[in-house]
Amino acid sequence: MVEAEQRLITGYRGFRARYYEQCPERMHDLAVHGQSPDVLFIACADSRIDPALLFDSEPGELFVVRNVANLVPPYGPGENPDATCAAMEFAVRDLGVQHIVILGHSACGGIKALRATMAGEDLPRDFIGPWIQNAADACPCDADGNVPEQEAVEHAGIRMSLRNLMTFPWIAEKVEAGDLHLHGWWVDLLAGRLCDINPDGDGLTQLVAGEIPDNVAD
Repeated sequence: MVEAEQRLITGYRGFRARYYEQCPERMHDLAVHGQSPDVLFIACADSRIDPALLFDSEPGELFVVRNVANLVPPYGPGENPDATCAAMEFAVRDLGVQHIVILGHSACGGIKALRATMAGEDLPRDFIGPWIQNAADACPCDADGNVPEQEAVEHAGIRMSLRNLMTFPWIAEKVEAGDLHLHGWWVDLLAGRLCDINPDGDGLTQLVAGEIPDNVAD
């Protein structure tokens, strides 16, 4: 058995020992009565940013959707069936989540690819290029054809996804009624900061402070 596969199986054994042998009540309740998470995370598929790990969550607490660059396309049923939108609909209309968090991060590969394509580079991939075009408005070139800096586009992409959420009528209705709250968060992978992105313009608010450790080499 290959090493990676063995690590996964060993990890699952640890999960099973904790939730089926030591404290079986939670998984039994989830299996019998179903899930009722309060929070929907729309996060990047990047292996470094797992919401359940970042926020120390238990099974059943978070409903998580992950895609390249944590993007939400605008509302458009019947045009291009999309797994992200389908999961959002289930979380909002059926599970009744109370919060939606768009979770972005530094050094995002999807945003790097977007910046490259907006600068005129060819992206030799079948699906990534068309998908990240959902965030093209977040990466406008200036008069000289220069694209914005990486971090600025990451923040702008989160703002764009927050705006797109409000194009879904069943999201806008709940937000306006005060039953659903939208958040745009960004994780600084290098320093460990968690920041809230201002949805209405530039700027962010640091929710959890962080700094680059002195003893970590480049």
